[in-house]
Amino acid sequence: MASLYTEIEINAPKQEVWQVLLKKEKWYKWNTFLFDLDPTVPFKQGEEVLLSVRRVPGEEETEFQPLITRIQPGLCLAWVSSIPGFKNEYVFELQEIGIGRTKYFHRNTFSGVLTRVFMPFIRDDEQQGIKRMARELKRYVERM
Repeated sequence: MASLYTEIEINAPKQEVWQVLLKKEKWYKWNTFLFDLDPTVPFKQGEEVLLSVRRVPGEEETEFQPLITRIQPGLCLAWVSSIPGFKNEYVFELQEIGIGRTKYFHRNTFSGVLTRVFMPFIRDDEQQGIKRMARELKRYVERM
């Protein structure tokens, strides 16, 4: 099992950060890593959504259809995307760290027999992407 992780402090209340994170149809305003391909389908636990990822600016997007596995309002959003032999779980968590301050956590966990095949090719770019998304979320929310 392999994992990637980033965290960032955001100078905004947790609920404001949560609202921005949950509104995938507005990600295009701030997010250059993940993209919503079907704005008519909201995040709903137990349902699939159609998204795409662009690990490196300028590269072609990769579409995927993850299953939403957890929504804890104001706290956590998680999904799983898989193909035979390779599974990727995204977890986004928020923690209040003071009045009007939030810590954002993003973790990707990879598993399956093909992890050793894919990870050398995507590890660095995926890590850059999740860090970029965290910085973009911070910038966007703090300017609201």
